[in-house]
Amino acid sequence: MNHIRHIGVMLAGLAAAVLTFGAASPAAFAVVVPPPGDSGVPAQVSPQIHIIVTGGMAGWQITLIAVGAALLAAAVAVLFDRIWTARQSQLTTGAR
Repeated sequence: MNHIRHIGVMLAGLAAAVLTFGAASPAAFAVVVPPPGDSGVPAQVSPQIHIIVTGGMAGWQITLIAVGAALLAAAVAVLFDRIWTARQSQLTTGAR
């Protein structure tokens, strides 16, 4: 039964990955097609406009959040593993 559960979890993960990347792919391949008979080049070239974006997060802040989340996930995983091991040892000891 454990093998079937592992296979089911792996298939669910693969399905989620396919859906995630499948939803993002149409926008990645989008191309602007000019109308027929038009070269697509405007007659008059407009000046280039530079947009300054203020706000957002710096790269170091994003990295810090990712590292913190990874450390928290690792700590929770270790905690759950220790709880599960202690429970298994109690169940084994109580069965004798």
